[in-house]
Amino acid sequence: MRGFFKLVLANLTAIFILCAGFFIFFIGFLIISSISEGVDVKQDSVLTLDLKTRIIDSPSEDQDDIFAFNKEKETSVLLYDILQAINRAKNDNKIKGISLEIDNFQAGMTQMDDIRNALIDFKKSGKFVYAYGNTVSQGAYYLGSVADKYYLNPAGLIELKGLSTEVTFFKNFAEKYGIGIQVIRHGKFKAAVEPFLRDDISPENKEQLSTLLNDIWANTSKKIADSRKISLPELNMITDSLYSYLPNLSLKYKLADQLIQKSEYDNIIRKKLNIDADKKINKISFAKYSESLESENDGKKIAVLYASGAIYNGKGYDGIYAENFVKEIKKIQKDDDIKAVVFRINSPGGSANASDEILFEMQQLKRKKPVIVSFGDYAASGGYYIAMGADKIFSEPNTLTGSIGVFGVIPYFKELAQKNGIRSDAVTTNANSNMISAINGLSPGTLTIMTRSVEATYQRFVHFVTQNRKKSFEEIDSVGGGRVWSGVRAKEIGLVDELGSLQDAIKYAAKSANIKDYRVSAYPAKVSKFEQIFSSETEEDFSTRLIQRKLGKENFKIFQHITDPDAKTAVLMESPFSVKIN
Repeated sequence: MRGFFKLVLANLTAIFILCAGFFIFFIGFLIISSISEGVDVKQDSVLTLDLKTRIIDSPSEDQDDIFAFNKEKETSVLLYDILQAINRAKNDNKIKGISLEIDNFQAGMTQMDDIRNALIDFKKSGKFVYAYGNTVSQGAYYLGSVADKYYLNPAGLIELKGLSTEVTFFKNFAEKYGIGIQVIRHGKFKAAVEPFLRDDISPENKEQLSTLLNDIWANTSKKIADSRKISLPELNMITDSLYSYLPNLSLKYKLADQLIQKSEYDNIIRKKLNIDADKKINKISFAKYSESLESENDGKKIAVLYASGAIYNGKGYDGIYAENFVKEIKKIQKDDDIKAVVFRINSPGGSANASDEILFEMQQLKRKKPVIVSFGDYAASGGYYIAMGADKIFSEPNTLTGSIGVFGVIPYFKELAQKNGIRSDAVTTNANSNMISAINGLSPGTLTIMTRSVEATYQRFVHFVTQNRKKSFEEIDSVGGGRVWSGVRAKEIGLVDELGSLQDAIKYAAKSANIKDYRVSAYPAKVSKFEQIFSSETEEDFSTRLIQRKLGKENFKIFQHITDPDAKTAVLMESPFSVKIN
């Protein structure tokens, strides 16, 4: 028996030592991986944007999978850092030009616009901008078309096809499997709930989507046509005919300047740099070059507060979580070195309650410091709502803006239960004690009160918009109803003040604070793997993130509607649209 206990103890000790060793190795790995090496920019360098670069709007978008050690990951770079890098490179004697080597480009529409504009400004320096592609996505070509020369692989193609969006409907699926869905909404354009109510697209939704897509395509196609010196009708003919999918026709119709292999492209750059054919090109990534740029000012700051992703209650990393976000706002409010705030919003909305909480705190911040809003790809529904504490709103031309509307979606499983011999009886003390039943849905009283809640939330939404935009309820209601507008249209109807970039908003913030010398600081900061591990996340939090990763964000939302009790009772401000230049 004594021998048995010794054996057990020895095994437990071995397991403990092994686990401790792994833990120490794990922590050491995280620490080492977080240490950045110094960056040396060599003479005759070429600033290079390649397939390993992912442009993000906010530090919160760069959240690593804590167990993804073997995965070859892209390097994420903040949009602002990219723009600063291009601006600095313009006057950096070590940088001779920029090479765009991208087939696919991980960036939003407005981000591509900002980078494109920065590249146009860079070309004024006389330095070259070249681009090379193999199988080139529409977004990558949109950016690359600004280059002095566009080179395409002889067996390559350009996916120039125009814009589209596809709406998936679940009404017949739900009916087939006995799933009932009760929907409460305000706004005939509030299309987020249409998949649960119809089996085809409504005329109102088709109208707004058509207007939105045509606005974006008009802006995008004109810029491509101007850069490539092609008439707009000819570009649309090329697009309609899919001629860009054939490399010889891409050359014929001036989408590309030459069909060459990648090694031949590198030789062209060597010749441009006046270096030998066997000499290595000093290529430096935007991520590395950004690291080499030091801030010139240590005192006064302009804070860029990033609100990127869907809006949720509580705590979390990959999105806008009210509890975390309020802490960041209060931190900025107390920092006397911060003289103005740029509130960068890139959000389709989400929880009405969380949106209201964030708006209140932004209104308090506005009393202490100038607050300038800059819209990214999305400022819709709750994403537009939280902007209503601003002194001034800048929107990009292609920003999805507005969606002033409110809804709630409550699934129940009465028919499915009946088909499988399941029924329920409820014992209650009051008329609506059993407000929401998984089998029977909403009680009559609950349906009435939730309808009133949706209407009250919409009234509150419009109220804050009328205050910020200085318009009547009727004026806002006429352009509301859940309708989404492009940034250009939003400017025309008075939902935003100016069309401009993040940099434009920062410059205006500095002017509002009467400061000339300042540095820009990003909030919230990226949460490291180390912090993620040792945070107060519960087992449920980890499992939720795992399910979301496996299902994808869009499918996860549907999963939540069906399984999450809190989601079933939530009043939401959310836009369903995701328009990308793929």
